[in-house]
Amino acid sequence: MTVPSDEWLVVIDRQKVFAESDWSDWACPDGSFHTTDAAFKALAEAYGDHVVYTRYVAPTPAKDAWVDYFKDWPQFLVPPDDPMYDLTEDTAALAAGHPIVSLATFGKWGSELAAAIEGAKKITVCGVATDCCVITTALAAADAGVAVRVAADACQGSSPENHQRALDTMALFAPLITITDSAAILG
Repeated sequence: MTVPSDEWLVVIDRQKVFAESDWSDWACPDGSFHTTDAAFKALAEAYGDHVVYTRYVAPTPAKDAWVDYFKDWPQFLVPPDDPMYDLTEDTAALAAGHPIVSLATFGKWGSELAAAIEGAKKITVCGVATDCCVITTALAAADAGVAVRVAADACQGSSPENHQRALDTMALFAPLITITDSAAILG
């Protein structure tokens, strides 16, 4: 399994708060987060040193439109080092030694992520939620001229329907964004 040497894997927000549906209202429903585990692991291992991880953290303090947003979700307005924002155990094990970009925005594309991938112009994205942090990251990266592949089987949404809607929306941006799966990427 070899991936292009000029391409990076961006693993978006594989965190406890999005994985543990027994306590988190933000988690992918019914444990569906874990349906992506095998594809994510295969991709992370194949990309080797060219993997960067992201984490969503709440803005502290919440400002502007985030104030109203967190009126609906006050339980998630905690400091960035709160354990709910930790990477899942399997993700943390694979993330050791890799860059981790933590931002208080849904979309992770920007100067920090661009620097973490060393200015690469090709990325594959995976993670959660397809209909939130994945789509906003992919669209912004593509808009900045980065070729984006979305590994659909290594992504999960807030619902199966929203996952598919997000994939369909990103597909509208071809050829800047390509919807694919881990098997096609890994050949």
